Amino acid sequence: MAGSGTAHLRGDDALLSVTDLVVEYHTNSGTVQAVSTVSFDVLPGETLGIVGESGCGKSTTGRAVLRLDHISSGQIRFGEHRIERVGKKQLRELRRDMQMIFQDPVASLNPRRPVKEVVVEGLSIAGSNSDEKSTAAEGLLNQVGLGSERFVDMLPRQLSGGQAQRVAIARALALHPRLLICDEPVSALDVSVQAQILNLLEELKSKYDLTVVFIAHDLGVVRSFSDKVMVMYLGKVCEFGDSIELYDNPAHPYSRALLDSVPLTDPDRAFAGPALEGDVPSPLAPPPGCRFQTRCPKVQLRCESEEPQMREVRPGQFAACHYPLDETDARPLVAS
Repeated sequence: MAGSGTAHLRGDDALLSVTDLVVEYHTNSGTVQAVSTVSFDVLPGETLGIVGESGCGKSTTGRAVLRLDHISSGQIRFGEHRIERVGKKQLRELRRDMQMIFQDPVASLNPRRPVKEVVVEGLSIAGSNSDEKSTAAEGLLNQVGLGSERFVDMLPRQLSGGQAQRVAIARALALHPRLLICDEPVSALDVSVQAQILNLLEELKSKYDLTVVFIAHDLGVVRSFSDKVMVMYLGKVCEFGDSIELYDNPAHPYSRALLDSVPLTDPDRAFAGPALEGDVPSPLAPPPGCRFQTRCPKVQLRCESEEPQMREVRPGQFAACHYPLDETDARPLVAS
């Protein structure tokens, strides 16, 4: 379950459990709360998709799980370990089990090292010998479709975007992690290459028995790849639930608006519904009550003063909304 200050219904069985996570950045203009009391669980072998507009806090949430960003408060449990409490030495060991694929594949790779060294960089840090690294590099590159000898001595700048992302995936899998966090892994790629990378991730997820947190703004990609979906807006969780159910019958007006923004194939109907009015409020001064109230088509007086709490609005589907949508509000989603 996901929520703010709510009990975790699946916490005991979860591989990753995040409770009331807060990430703040201090600027000259004030404090930005990029992530505000976010909670969620991910079961072993499950894929959780996190979606939302740019700046909603989804990438910051993923980075905070690995402690790549400073955690202001909250708890992050991975297996039996409390990530926010462990020291640097133990965190370094735990990161063998937690790896990340970054949004910009070329920028995430060491520009001075050839592909064969980039892939096994983690093994080098872990103390593997040359023979082990050579065998691992060959096997990993074969698995991601870069088995040709011409790739092993290439530098990252000589690779295409799709090839660089395959190298990044191979590097992330070198240490056989249990948890893989994918931060917009296909957003910089052409549509045809996106499909190849997603198919590869799906295949490797099954082969390595991976648990995945998949962060993306492309709703179609998340629907096809995720078991559960978490929708974020301005640092908060709006909705959480089964991927198919949430897409077919969203409960939060913001989730509905996101789905309505997906372009349709019918040239006479550009989108499924009307565009959201207004701009996203400043994270330096979020509105009181519901953070979506300034743009919500269903806003009422209660929304302006009382913050909605995450609650189960349908079996297995949770939303932070005083007036969640029901079946009469639903519109068929043509694009997928």
